[in-house]
Amino acid sequence: MGKLELNKTQKKNALLQTGFELFTEKGFAKTTISDIVNRAGLAKGTFYLYFKDKYDLHDKLVGHKASQLFGEAHKKLLEHPIEGFENQMMFVMDYMISCFEKNHALLQFIAKNLSWGIFKNAFEEKVPEESQQFYQYYMEQMEKSDVSCEEPELMLFTIIELVGSTCYNCILLQQPVTMDQYLPYLHRTIHQIFLSFTTESIS
Repeated sequence: MGKLELNKTQKKNALLQTGFELFTEKGFAKTTISDIVNRAGLAKGTFYLYFKDKYDLHDKLVGHKASQLFGEAHKKLLEHPIEGFENQMMFVMDYMISCFEKNHALLQFIAKNLSWGIFKNAFEEKVPEESQQFYQYYMEQMEKSDVSCEEPELMLFTIIELVGSTCYNCILLQQPVTMDQYLPYLHRTIHQIFLSFTTESIS
């Protein structure tokens, strides 16, 4: 990456990070573009080089944060080799849950749109590298484990949506029970999702 491209990336990342901080501190409605560029130390014109408006920033930020989370989960999985496709995916989901338990601001911001990190970007723009790596690993491990699934994207979407909504309610609201209390049921439900989407036994 050249110096010019690196500078552009740094500015865009600064706007994304500052937007996240302000959206979680003040709320989306009360945050203005001026607030964002002032804290980031950038000119307002720079904002419009990367985003149409603050709604566009919000949408891209959801995808960005979700992609980071998938990327971190993928990295941890590579550091802790686990046998069996279902066990690997359970590890990823548990890692994401633990991140949400530690970072409620992140959970509140992206939980209900967690699957955007892979799926929305896949249809609307280039898939972020972190999500792409995780998705490729997901597909490769499914094949390596001889798992037959006609709709792998739909299976992953279903699991991610379940985990995101469950975390939002059980961690943030502690309703109907806490995450610790619900986790065994969540694991069993994810197992049933695997069974319903696959046509061969998962090792």
